[in-house]
Amino acid sequence: MKSECKSVDEQSKQSIKAVSDLEHEALARRTTAETFSDFVVSEGGRPWVIALHALWFGAWMLWNSGRVPGIRAFDPYPYVGLTTIVSLEAIFLSLCILVSQNRATRRADERAHLDLQINLMAEREATKMLRLLQALCAHHGLAEAADSEVHEMLRKTEPATIARELEKHLPSDLRNIRNNGRGDDSNV
Repeated sequence: MKSECKSVDEQSKQSIKAVSDLEHEALARRTTAETFSDFVVSEGGRPWVIALHALWFGAWMLWNSGRVPGIRAFDPYPYVGLTTIVSLEAIFLSLCILVSQNRATRRADERAHLDLQINLMAEREATKMLRLLQALCAHHGLAEAADSEVHEMLRKTEPATIARELEKHLPSDLRNIRNNGRGDDSNV
């Protein structure tokens, strides 16, 4: 029993390493812009960045309020210079977020395709094992060899057919658009 647990542990380690290797490869494939955007997005949401902005805005407004003796305002109220800088920062931050999200979406799509391929391979393997078990049952004259549910499970899985059937029954904004915005689900 111990060797069985150890082999499962080794299999888990191999799986973890394979997934880790895939993630490292994906990170290594990032462009310079994607790497920079990921950095900006990950750092931009930290509390110290919020505090830095609060200090910066507060200092800017205090400096330009005209209330501090001996300090001449260079951007008096309504702080057009600050507004311009903050607007530009927001534009570039939004662009960095979009670049980062696009890369994350591509990576999620890659994972979903890999997951689908692995699931289809597992389905074929399970079907093959079921055929072998059915053959064994038939060879030994067991009634399970003629089980109708087993015969149904032995049919080839057609992902495209299943996807179309799911599309018919799942709620979807796309279906509403295709129905010219009528919003009816009459084909459900």
